[in-house]
Formats: sequence, C-alpha cells, structure tokens
Amino acid sequence: MQRKPTSPGEILLEEMLIPLEMTQEELADYLQCDYKVINRIIHEKATVTPELASKLASVFNTTPEFWLNAQMALDDFRK
Repeated sequence: MQRKPTSPGEILLEEMLIPLEMTQEELADYLQCDYKVINRIIHEKATVTPELASKLASVFNTTPEFWLNAQMALDDFRK
C-alpha cells in the first residue's frame, strides 16, 4: 500500500509556520487573503490554487511548482 503524500497544508504548518512562529492569521494578512483559505488548506478542506501557490512561493522562497506538485500528489492519491 502506498503511503499518503504529505499535504501542502501539513508542509505549510509543520515546515513553514511553526518554525517561523507565524500564525495562520498573520500569513493570511501578509498574503492579503481570508484566514479561512489558509485554515482550509491546512485542514485539507481546500486545494492550493495556482494563484495561492505563487503567493506562498514568494513568501517562503520556494517555487509555485513545489506547492502545486504537493497538491497534485495528494489529489492523485485520493483518486
């Protein structure tokens, strides 16, 4: 059985927000998006869009593809 891929939300929370001691609210304010968007991504209730992937990439010095590939891997696993 294949292991479930790490979700973009888990990466966002565990690898980005917690080490930076940044709250979901602070990130949402910085990205100028609704807090609910970030919260839903973290809880796997919403997907990372290309627009959000670009914003996350600019904040965390990654690429949009990093976030989109994580989302695609999770989506493919769920099929």
